[in-house]
Amino acid sequence: DRVLAACAGAAGTVVVAEPRPTARPVRWTREEPSGAGPVAALDAGLRLTSAEFAVVLSADLPFLDEATVLRLLDALREMGADAALLTDADGRDQPLVAAYRTGALREALDALAAEHDGLTGLPLRRLTAALRLTRVPDALASFDCDTWDDIAHARARIREHGHVLNEWITAVKNELGIDLDVDTRVLLDVARDVAHGVARPAAPLTTFLVGYAAAQGKGDAEAIAEAAGKVASLALRWEAEHSGGDTAPDAG
Repeated sequence: DRVLAACAGAAGTVVVAEPRPTARPVRWTREEPSGAGPVAALDAGLRLTSAEFAVVLSADLPFLDEATVLRLLDALREMGADAALLTDADGRDQPLVAAYRTGALREALDALAAEHDGLTGLPLRRLTAALRLTRVPDALASFDCDTWDDIAHARARIREHGHVLNEWITAVKNELGIDLDVDTRVLLDVARDVAHGVARPAAPLTTFLVGYAAAQGKGDAEAIAEAAGKVASLALRWEAEHSGGDTAPDAG
């Protein structure tokens, strides 16, 4: 779902794998025979698209985001290449984090299939060797998880770089089927003001009410910001009005 979120702007999405629940609709297919390797899988997916460009992504990319996908597409268009590939920290090509011109990719796949009497078991380097490439270095976005150690490293790095909140918000939106850009800073500011000016338990309850109020209106980011602004002002007034509550009045 994280990779699907990174290519949410695609006109269509094909996943080469056994079907499973996903955050948004996709088309499913499999390589023939099953387990025939990445080149055969790429060929199977490409058969279900007629787009001029195809972004090819493996499913184990914890740091991939939409900005990276757009950078690949921009590089492909600007450089006039057949493919734009990310390179990892060691400078190695990552053909499964790449954007391709589908016409050139189709020709290269057909040529390989004719030369080798099929695509089963062929390495991706055989495919990319036939294409004009441009490269986009990105050690973080190209990091993939092939082992449990890789997964542990990715989780530690997410915490180290402070990505936990964004990861969690994305996961919650996907789980609830919400397509909304959430300005977490606005909600966190409201929660902070309420926690300090009213009471800590009031903070999560208040952010829920802000979201509910926004949903009653336009239900967009602007509605959330408007509701949050009202509550922030209320919290400041509340604090000012109640800060001297324990002081005895003047005798006059």
